[in-house]
Amino acid sequence: MKSRERMAMRTVVEQLQASRIREVANEGLGRDDVLKFWFGESDEATPGFIREAAMASLQAGETFYAHNLGLPALREAIAAYTEGLHPAHPATHWLGRIAVTSGGVNGLMLASQALVEAGDDVVVVTPVWPNLAAQPAILGAHVRRVALRVQAEGPRAGAWQLDMDALRRVVTPTTRLLIVNAPNNPTGWTLSAAEQRDILAHCRRTGTWILADEVYERLYFAGDTANGAAPSFLDLCEPDDRVIVAHSFSKSFLMTGWRLGWLVLPPALIDAIAKLIEYNTSCAPVFVQRAATVALQRGDEVTPALVSHLRQCRDTLVPLLRQLPGVSLAEPLGGMYAFFRLQGQDDCLALAKRLVREAGLGLAPGSAFGPEAAGWLRWCFASRDTARLVQGVERLSGWLQARTAGGQTRL
Repeated sequence: MKSRERMAMRTVVEQLQASRIREVANEGLGRDDVLKFWFGESDEATPGFIREAAMASLQAGETFYAHNLGLPALREAIAAYTEGLHPAHPATHWLGRIAVTSGGVNGLMLASQALVEAGDDVVVVTPVWPNLAAQPAILGAHVRRVALRVQAEGPRAGAWQLDMDALRRVVTPTTRLLIVNAPNNPTGWTLSAAEQRDILAHCRRTGTWILADEVYERLYFAGDTANGAAPSFLDLCEPDDRVIVAHSFSKSFLMTGWRLGWLVLPPALIDAIAKLIEYNTSCAPVFVQRAATVALQRGDEVTPALVSHLRQCRDTLVPLLRQLPGVSLAEPLGGMYAFFRLQGQDDCLALAKRLVREAGLGLAPGSAFGPEAAGWLRWCFASRDTARLVQGVERLSGWLQARTAGGQTRL
């Protein structure tokens, strides 16, 4: 056997698209003058009391394995937190349905591992964070995409929306899993409760599982729900519904680097997920779980202020971008991103690289989130200082003016 043949890996892995966001970020390596808005995280550090809880755990010598499903105290805190957001059921209803995972992305992969086999039909609503489409593909599934579309007219002209008729046509009794991320990364699109009911009813008829990535649930700006959070499948589904909801501590608690999340599952899947956790990561680190427990217990000191500040960031950035020539975007209802396009520009990867080199502005290319988003750019507005956002728009405006002055009408 030739050496090359011995070293060959699975074709699907070889064909995975490398992160185009990191490809753009590499353009700015070693440059301190670049305003960086490419990654999906705040530039604000985790609150001190959360960090102190982790340090106290380490000082106490909690450096050993934990339960596969997570520390009982953390699962109880998650159950209480879930009850607070979804009060139709008590914490005891949720407790037996929670699995703590080593990050939201790990939870999503565990869900796919539990449900998807090679050759299965999986449908993903796109554009979307690329991991959501890649994970079932890695497992050998046939992944199909239902693309959001931009509304052409009406009060929400320019906003992204889901064609429910198209979704119902694509999701059939042969579809094993439907993956939906709302509030959505990158578009800010958010499902309404009515749309969630429609999707759940249709998937009940077809026998299709739903994997709902709701990590941005608390980062919601519409303010049309009783709890201030985005509509959730957890408000609608019964314990035996084929629904898994993924959450993370990353966004709402400023804990991206901690790598901790959780799944809410039908009770019948809990034992299976525990086994999969054992074979993937065994458990999440105890000191991280201690920090997360405190984060939930004192969450009112973090999340409401964060959401208020993110709203301010959004309301600073979006109007300024709209004033630029050739820019089109819709005000995001949730998440931490402004998703926009420049008229006449289709190669957003090349554009993003040019903006780094020529304007010192770091944005994510829309093509990182699927072919449906080619020509778009994602701007993470989770910035401690809104002045950085203003400065970023000034750099983009100056760059556009320079192109126009130079006779480059097509960017």
